[in-house]
Amino acid sequence: MARVLLTGGSGFIAVHVLESLLNQGHSVVTSVRSEKKAQMIRDTFPNVGKEKLDFVLVDDIARPDAFDEAVKADPPFEWVIHTASPFHFNVTDTKKDLLDPAIIGTTGILKAIKKNAPSVKRVVITSSFAAIFSAKNGNRQGYTYSEKDWNPITEEEAIQDPPSGYRASKTFAEAAAWDFLEKEKPNFTLTVMNPPMVFGPIHPKLQTLDTLNTSNQRIRDMLLGNMSDEISPSGINVWVDVRDLALAHVRAAERDEAQGKRFFVTAGYYSNREIADDILKEVPQLKGKVAEKGGEFPDDGYFEFDNSRTKKILGIEFRSLEDMIKDTIPTIRAVGA
Repeated sequence: MARVLLTGGSGFIAVHVLESLLNQGHSVVTSVRSEKKAQMIRDTFPNVGKEKLDFVLVDDIARPDAFDEAVKADPPFEWVIHTASPFHFNVTDTKKDLLDPAIIGTTGILKAIKKNAPSVKRVVITSSFAAIFSAKNGNRQGYTYSEKDWNPITEEEAIQDPPSGYRASKTFAEAAAWDFLEKEKPNFTLTVMNPPMVFGPIHPKLQTLDTLNTSNQRIRDMLLGNMSDEISPSGINVWVDVRDLALAHVRAAERDEAQGKRFFVTAGYYSNREIADDILKEVPQLKGKVAEKGGEFPDDGYFEFDNSRTKKILGIEFRSLEDMIKDTIPTIRAVGA
């Protein structure tokens, strides 16, 4: 079993990665921004002792030296799983609020590992389908996206609006990580996860209705009756269950053949219309409060996807949208929906 540093441990994806690591018997230290966050994680896993779950404070991942001390441990770390990065559109300065924290956070931790943690042999980073997908090319009917693709966004395009800034932050941060590996030749390998929309159960002790991850907010809004007139457009029409993504992170660290690769971790297509229909199936009393129009899959066609690498190398068997909705509804209701 490995000793693992997991960054951003209270985040939606990270807490599922943490759960998956603990289930596999690994020993985890997770970075948090405050002692309050650490206590919330302890409360989420009350039966896990300090020898299996411990914490290190990193209050600002955008500082270049943020992880210099966090990567030091006794016993020393063998793996680092880096999930900490901003994902929200409450942005006033795209460069300062999105680009810098993502890029500096990623390169900063790689520099810290190289300098202070020679025992680390494997690093897994959470990137995004945003680093693969080219928004300016639209739905690209007939084109197949895979790990070979890179978002061609420029810094000039990035500062135009927060969604472009988010996509650019993921693209630039991941590119900087691969660039670091090539130039610095560190003692560790790099593996990158590139998920699209991430849905799934939340941990009620760690999230509120207001702090839900961006993808899950549409499920919350439907449960609250906020889409009674029309279901909103889906955005990107490919998705993954957070539990499958978490397992993919762990297997990426565990498996030799995963080293040095990107993984487009997706279960396939979905639409907000399907989510609404599945919610109505589970909670029929919402009929009339969840619109029966809108949110359909694009009728002018859509790009195709290749997730064969994730299935073959990581052995992920993806959950269905229906099962995800069934499991997610009670957890969002537990925080007030």
